[in-house]
Amino acid sequence: MEQNIVIIPTYNEKENIEAIIKKVFSLSIPFDILIVDDGSPDGTATIVKALQKDFPEQLHLIERRGKLGLGTAYITGFNYCLDKGYQYIFEMDADFSHNPNDLIRLQKALSDNGASMSIGSRYIKQGEVKNWPFFRKFISMGASVYVNMILWIGIKDPTAGFVGYKREVLEKINLDNIRSLGYAFQIEMKYAAWKLNYKIVEVPITFIDRELGVSKMNTNIFNEAVLGVLKMKFK
Repeated sequence: MEQNIVIIPTYNEKENIEAIIKKVFSLSIPFDILIVDDGSPDGTATIVKALQKDFPEQLHLIERRGKLGLGTAYITGFNYCLDKGYQYIFEMDADFSHNPNDLIRLQKALSDNGASMSIGSRYIKQGEVKNWPFFRKFISMGASVYVNMILWIGIKDPTAGFVGYKREVLEKINLDNIRSLGYAFQIEMKYAAWKLNYKIVEVPITFIDRELGVSKMNTNIFNEAVLGVLKMKFK
């Protein structure tokens, strides 16, 4: 039975995609990769298809028509990975803001330390953010405080996008009820796991802002996260 797989959603990541794939495949613990590409006009999916010739069993690709949102990309990926029988399912970005080496520690938190969800956390001891301007750090940390004020989940980095799940968590959460499209998706998934009393462990990471490509963050995504937390509370 398959063990580990990393879901990487992409939109216009041609500068990063080959390097991130090869780095994950070089790790001492084996991880398969699923790319969920939202119709990148820059040819990201074409690069992935070329790499599939070298990694036919390890590298998977789902192509979608148009930019449909981070949340639906991950839901699509989760269902695919569950159908394929993977035991440990991870999320990460394509732009090296998440260090692939940290996948090993996230995996061990699940396989060896009894966690059902592991979170690569910027805001616990030994966690760090590099290359972000002060205002962006302020907004991100403020969002974490806001989430905990409303939801009381006790997670220091609830908006983190570097996450590992045991398959049972994704099987138990009703994925059809996860409605958030943008970064609120990350909060909603953690809240759902917390409400189901799964053990959640935060693992310190150093988050480094992307060097290549363009950030997907915008005002609409931020607003969805703010309002989405209130909807989660009262849903």
